[in-house]
Amino acid sequence: MSAQGLSTRGLLIAAPRSGGGKTTLTLGLMRAFRQRGVKVAGLKSGPDYIDPAFHKAALGRDSFNLDTWAMDPALLEALAGQAAQDAELVLAEGSMGLFDGVPAPAGRTGASADVAAALGLPILLVLDASGQAQSAGAIAKGCASFDPRVRIAGVVLNKIGSPRHLLLAKAGIEAAGLTVVGALPKQAEIVLPERHLGLVQASETLELEARLDALAAFVAQHVDLDAILALAEPLSATSAAHAALAPAGQKIAIARDAAFSFLYPHLLSGWRAQGAEFAFFAPLADEAPPEDCDAVWLPGGYPELHAGKLAGHARFFDGLRAFAAKKPVHGECGGYMVLGEALTDAAGEIHKMAGLLSVETSFAKRKMTLGYRDATLLADCALGRAGQKLRGHEFHYASIVTLGADSAMALAADAYGGAPAPSGSRRGNVSGGFFHCIAEAP
Repeated sequence: MSAQGLSTRGLLIAAPRSGGGKTTLTLGLMRAFRQRGVKVAGLKSGPDYIDPAFHKAALGRDSFNLDTWAMDPALLEALAGQAAQDAELVLAEGSMGLFDGVPAPAGRTGASADVAAALGLPILLVLDASGQAQSAGAIAKGCASFDPRVRIAGVVLNKIGSPRHLLLAKAGIEAAGLTVVGALPKQAEIVLPERHLGLVQASETLELEARLDALAAFVAQHVDLDAILALAEPLSATSAAHAALAPAGQKIAIARDAAFSFLYPHLLSGWRAQGAEFAFFAPLADEAPPEDCDAVWLPGGYPELHAGKLAGHARFFDGLRAFAAKKPVHGECGGYMVLGEALTDAAGEIHKMAGLLSVETSFAKRKMTLGYRDATLLADCALGRAGQKLRGHEFHYASIVTLGADSAMALAADAYGGAPAPSGSRRGNVSGGFFHCIAEAP
């Protein structure tokens, strides 16, 4: 169903694997089209905080995550429609490989192909051609024939080493019956900086505007913008309102700075649509949550990089403890770590945290935990009511040193059929866990 008055067209930019060049191409196209006066909106397939923040920097407007595993179809279409308001072109960035997802019913696996199929978006395939030539055509042909729900509308070759390399790789793509609309040469200077959870956050990237302009110039020089614009097709979406999660209160105090930045724009938008107000505060500036709020939300982020500074901020911690004595406080991932007794940084130094939960965490011994989570709340908390089912994910390198005696916040299972296990912590008005909520379960 098309959104009321919506004539927006769109493309989904995908690749056969992670690291193939999706973000480079997406950001370059976003900024380049914007510079040409095209009204562009962004979307991101799957759970990811960092890429949508770069989309916002490139476009000057929020980019929403769409997740076919965690969201019901009505929410997916509503968010796409909301993103497309006043836009002529929607560019959706895929995640991992185009068809990569989890075991689930057809169309609900979390794969980028599911998003493309749900919204009627053709695929702009970016293909890393390093280490191969005509064989790139076989990979592109495989992507084109693997899933009849989606259509590869065009191909952008990436990491082209020479004119001869381009000639051979392009011949392979055309032999597969596909069209090459651009070829990006190897260019180390335009790579964005990274850290352990992916790219360095947009807000921390030095000279970000200049970098985005350089990406736009690079992409515009090596792809056919007019041809790519012509590949876009009408977006299937809805203008109906649909919220992912009920707000924690009428007025929510939300931590926001370099240590606390991972909060999905679609949650904020949905809470706002339900009448909630927000009061942002900065723990790294030793700010306490405003007392007139109904709940405190500590998002994820990188508190492990700022643990020493946070540990010395008495005003923040005293205000947080005073608030928690009367009203709900919730911490996601990094926020959960700060609510605990102590946080050990990468150097092995232990820093005292809020002590509102008994958990102790460490970043000294890093082990990646990654995946979807299907959670059922065990008691009322800021996330929802007892028995409420939520869907989300975990992505962290920190580990739990001591869980302590607090009760579990939820029972959570992965997407592979594992038995539900206790997850997170709760004590009094305080709750938290490594679980990042995306939406109420479909």
